[in-house]
Amino acid sequence: MKKLLTLSLVAVLSLSLLAGCGKSEASNKIVVGASTSPHAEILAVAKPILKEKGYDLEIKEFSDYVQPNLTLENKELDANYFQHKPYLDDFNSKNGTHLVSVAAVHYEPFGIYPGKSSSLDDIKDGAKIAVPNDTTNEARALMLLQDLGIITVDESAGLAATKTDITSNPRNIEIVEIEAAQLVRTLQDVDFAVINGNYAIQGGLNVEEDALAKEAADSLMAQTYANILAVREGDENREDIKALIEALGSKEVKDFIAEKYQGSVVSLN
Repeated sequence: MKKLLTLSLVAVLSLSLLAGCGKSEASNKIVVGASTSPHAEILAVAKPILKEKGYDLEIKEFSDYVQPNLTLENKELDANYFQHKPYLDDFNSKNGTHLVSVAAVHYEPFGIYPGKSSSLDDIKDGAKIAVPNDTTNEARALMLLQDLGIITVDESAGLAATKTDITSNPRNIEIVEIEAAQLVRTLQDVDFAVINGNYAIQGGLNVEEDALAKEAADSLMAQTYANILAVREGDENREDIKALIEALGSKEVKDFIAEKYQGSVVSLN
């Protein structure tokens, strides 16, 4: 009987040690949600840098702007990298999530791209211009159209502006609100489209070569709409998150961004 008890104790201790090893290995994995391009591509460059620090980076790609935040809130991710802070703040407010920004990584200039029309110099009366339909990105698109002298937007609407806040529209422009991920596909149906940087890249567009106009890299928009690394509130000081921030700010990542995206993505670190 004493021998059986000893064997049982050894078995329990062995299982505990195995469980402890599994937990240790799991703690070295960082799971990050990201848009396919450029975010997942940038993370792939950071992966070997993190490996040298003892962390295994797993990248989960998403094709929309909703699931990465819900998945992070539900603790299926350690962080996500796809959005700017105004979008995150708006998402938290509307969905009761508790996510925070821990680093501004890069900026993607919004551009206005030609569809059925090819020039902004002579926009026809009643022209259709597609813009993202989510709150903060629609406001950003309208700000670009205002900067170009196409419309005027009520200043009090701020980052929540929609087409209902347009106060002057001399050319009777029809603003067509489209899901951001679908904007490139709508170019054949509208005169112009204001497109998010990541979706323009995924659609084979380069803001420097293909856009008729774009936001200035040193503008207020660049500071406001920097793409961020987000985590759950309370995880800001985790060592693995600090290592991830450091990797994303490395020279290797900066050089990759500059060479790969040729101005469509601008490093902020």
